[in-house]
Amino acid sequence: MKQPLAYIHPEAKIASNVVIEPFVTIDKNVVIGEGTHIGSNVTIMEGARIGKNCKIFPGAVISAVPQDLKFKGEDSLAIIGDNTTLRECVTVNRGTASKGSTSIGDNCLVMAYCHVAHDCVVGNNVIMSNVTQLAGEVVVGDWAVIGGGTMIHQFTHVGPHVMIQGGSKVNKDIPPFVKAAREPISYCGINSVGLRRRGFTNEQIRDIQEIYRYIYLSRMNTSMAIEHIEAEMPATKERDEILLFVRNSPRGIMKGYFE
Repeated sequence: MKQPLAYIHPEAKIASNVVIEPFVTIDKNVVIGEGTHIGSNVTIMEGARIGKNCKIFPGAVISAVPQDLKFKGEDSLAIIGDNTTLRECVTVNRGTASKGSTSIGDNCLVMAYCHVAHDCVVGNNVIMSNVTQLAGEVVVGDWAVIGGGTMIHQFTHVGPHVMIQGGSKVNKDIPPFVKAAREPISYCGINSVGLRRRGFTNEQIRDIQEIYRYIYLSRMNTSMAIEHIEAEMPATKERDEILLFVRNSPRGIMKGYFE
């Protein structure tokens, strides 16, 4: 761990087998778990909590203060889960008084030049392709795949198992299990390939497709579609997850292609 060309604050808590390359800066109030590799010229600032077996590539900046004028210097965290990779020049800001932390889950791949702003919550097994930009308080569900150059508006929610086309501007919530593309961002079917890869059965996939036919292809408004889904489709984990997401959507869900 000892690297004479790195600055490590004496109060930082770093596991004994962490690899730290030259010209790294690690501030106080930082915790880094076993087996993590910190590349050269990485800056890890106060409030970082980094899990086990992570790979952080050169130029990344973790736990910088939020780019939010409401931030008044309060204590907050930037949390990175286990087995997560942050590629070159990724920036992860710490939280504000709003939520207290910014978090990225386990087994994620965050590619070069991505930005994760204050108070975001990124789930497990998420892939964020190059130059994806998350504004403040965005929520990204487990297994989401976000194409390169995507910009996601503050407070937006992206459901689990979603795939978003590269270059998208996301200003509406993206419900679970779907593909999203076009301008403005629109429903493009369900993410059937991804669901099959993750062990969803053909029956589960058909049920999800039927739910989204009601929501996006029936010409009913969202409230009417929900009523029909509850009345005509048996309760399943996937059905209830979709309905809960749609009902609780703070920004409203994206539209269908023909709306």
